[in-house]
Amino acid sequence: MTDNKAYTRRTFLTSSSLTLASASVAVPAFLQRSAFGMPMAAPGMRSIPGVPEDHVLVVVQLSGGNDGLNMVVPFGNDLYYKARPGIGIPAPQALTISERDGLGLHPQMGGIKGLFDDGLCTVVQGIGYPNPNRSHFMSMDIWHTADTDGTGDGWLGRYFDNQCCGFGKGESGTVEEVSGQPGIAVGRNAPLAMQGRQSKPIAFESPDLFRWTGEDVHESLKQPYDALVSRGEDKALEPNSNASFLMRTALDAQVSSDLIRSAVDRAPRSRYPRTQLGQQLAMVSAMIAAGLDTRVYYVSLGGFDTHAGQGGPQGAHGNLMRTLSDAVKAFYDDLKRQENAERVLTMTFSEFGRRVGQNASGGTDHGTAAPLLLFGPMVRAGILGNHPSLKNLDQGDLKYQIDFRTVYASILENWLKADSEAILGKRFKPAQVFAAT
Repeated sequence: MTDNKAYTRRTFLTSSSLTLASASVAVPAFLQRSAFGMPMAAPGMRSIPGVPEDHVLVVVQLSGGNDGLNMVVPFGNDLYYKARPGIGIPAPQALTISERDGLGLHPQMGGIKGLFDDGLCTVVQGIGYPNPNRSHFMSMDIWHTADTDGTGDGWLGRYFDNQCCGFGKGESGTVEEVSGQPGIAVGRNAPLAMQGRQSKPIAFESPDLFRWTGEDVHESLKQPYDALVSRGEDKALEPNSNASFLMRTALDAQVSSDLIRSAVDRAPRSRYPRTQLGQQLAMVSAMIAAGLDTRVYYVSLGGFDTHAGQGGPQGAHGNLMRTLSDAVKAFYDDLKRQENAERVLTMTFSEFGRRVGQNASGGTDHGTAAPLLLFGPMVRAGILGNHPSLKNLDQGDLKYQIDFRTVYASILENWLKADSEAILGKRFKPAQVFAAT
């Protein structure tokens, strides 16, 4: 596996605009001091002991509020069809996942149904949290921070702060940065979920955009930047000097950029749909195949705020279900051919579900609880939890059954081998989402 340098907060803050490196060597001291608030690795180690460097988490955000009732269809319940006479999924078209419970997947989710049948999918029902918030922004912040006040750093950012970044003594006894790369978000913006106090994610929409752009600003910046990079780790420089810091910043950014762009140039082993999500997951798969040290990848699919014209099996929501399903299926087909499927856990989530009843515009309004999906050979395949009652509602909304932070706790403890209480701020009993080993 490639020995990539740590990409901590101080390097992220500067490398995002590397014209700084050729313009000045006056860097605020707090940028250097901030990195020393991280955990220590054991002497001679490149990461925190006990952290499984081969385990990867992929998060798929479904933005806008996914309609869980039409994703996991309670086709055996007449109340579902009474509440949704125009947009309900006909029972014969639902892809049955539990005949006994009368549950099926949306008919456009054939790819995910195949993964479910192969034991590679867990459907976690009724996910939510106490006193739910129906604002897109606040509810998304709650999911991103794992805090019902929606404040603080991201839960994955805190994971990186606690587990992945830091300083330790190398074999020669000198202090060195340790750990692999931070999380990578493929999309226009870096999500709050991955923002830590010390660590920041690498974020790019296209690998071609993830490069030093000083030359684009003015050609005169090319020569000093190239001169800086070509000097490498200059032994004559003081280890903690501003000049040394800037040199490491330039080198780390160049290495990260080159590795990522080289990785995504590789041809996939599976045919991905030509959708935004399909192409995002194709890039993630390529980076995994290339052996990047990154432990968390983040992608997203928008369009789930279906207030009007949601439609039934062939409608707008159905198109989103097909987009999600086809992309995830291609992703795991690719991982299997790479022999990397055992290493990769994937989780979907949305900020909230939709109301039980359809509205006058043939759509659904903001609701509360919804299902969450997990994928991979390591999951406890099948259905976890009971479907929320369609009779015992909270002002027209489903009552949540499982706190989403119990899923986070399980992923942190059982997959990433991290201290979930330290990261989430309190103790949550991990949900039983993984297969017994």
